[in-house]
Amino acid sequence: MNACGLIVEYNPFHNGHVYHLQEAKKVSNADCMIAVMSGSFLQRGEPAIVDKFHRAQAALQHGVDIVLELPYMFAVQSSKLFAKGAISILQAMDAHSVCFGSESGNIQDFTSSLTILRKNQSTYDQALKRYLATGISYPEASKLAYQKIGLTEHAIDLGQPNNILGFSYIRAIFDHGNSIEPLTIKRSNSHYHDTAIQGPIASATSIREALFLQQEPLENIFRTMPNAMKAQLQRYHQQAGAWHDWESYFDILQYRVLTTPIQELATIQGMDEGIEHRIKKTARSASNMVNWMEAVKTKRYTRTRIQRIFTHILTNTKKMEYPQDIDMVKMPYIRLVGLTKTGEQYLHDHRKKIDTPIVSSLGRNMHPMLEMEERASRAYYSILPATQRQLLFKQELNLPIRTN
Repeated sequence: MNACGLIVEYNPFHNGHVYHLQEAKKVSNADCMIAVMSGSFLQRGEPAIVDKFHRAQAALQHGVDIVLELPYMFAVQSSKLFAKGAISILQAMDAHSVCFGSESGNIQDFTSSLTILRKNQSTYDQALKRYLATGISYPEASKLAYQKIGLTEHAIDLGQPNNILGFSYIRAIFDHGNSIEPLTIKRSNSHYHDTAIQGPIASATSIREALFLQQEPLENIFRTMPNAMKAQLQRYHQQAGAWHDWESYFDILQYRVLTTPIQELATIQGMDEGIEHRIKKTARSASNMVNWMEAVKTKRYTRTRIQRIFTHILTNTKKMEYPQDIDMVKMPYIRLVGLTKTGEQYLHDHRKKIDTPIVSSLGRNMHPMLEMEERASRAYYSILPATQRQLLFKQELNLPIRTN
């Protein structure tokens, strides 16, 4: 059996994801579709609207055969490390290809762009360093450095979010000598950052905003996703009494920042250049997460970077937990969240080729990365009443989800 990998967040799983899944299966000619999915917290430093198990259940009902969790250490990270973690999992799973959505839709654009970067690496590095010295953010400095070597004019536009992620996947494959074949399909209709629902295919951002603002009829929102995700969203809300967004964590975070000594805050992952002082100072007058993040934000510290720091504060994730050479870390385990009968058959057929341990639940004597995962899950459920919190966390201790 051949497997094609998808690197996803499914926040929530919508019609655009169904299209991506179906097209990826066609272009890869795969027998088994493997999704590597972020868990409780996402790449841009946001809590998932519903937990990993409900998102996985919907995906398994619509063509995904195996759902694996991207560890927190790689999930809440820059695109480079996010990609490195996901690609290394797919390589360990013996996937023959990975297919991602992009604004480009042409895989040769990505491979030729990587060739250009390698030929002009020193020019890019010098330009990046020079732009960063002006005080702008890393994403903006990187975009300008790409422009310097022509990577926003002659090949793909590396100012577009999905192109950036796709380029990171390509780099992870070639820089680490992986044998996975990269494939891409052009994104359909909606843009990654669209904030309004225009039709049955909408961005995850617009869907979440519509759900939280409640300014759109529910039937209009639910037509952007398959019935399985609609059911899982409703089921989770009935169980938990809420969907997750940053505002839900405001009280917890404000209390934590105001009562934590500044020296201890400085040990949190992502705290650099004294940003802990700005976070603590602004916490005193903040009345919600939106104005707090706006008060912390600077040219160098983007909203995404600040969200990641707040995630690490919430999960009490320390700098010392991250190896200095994280880019070279070998994935110590594969976390199985759910699978179908096809996925089960794939694991059976490839068991001799998969030498990375597969774990499906939290337990005793866990690897430090799994201990980090447990903290992230407990932090994620912390906004819920005790009974619901305990009930939902029990999923972390159970066997993986299985569907037909």
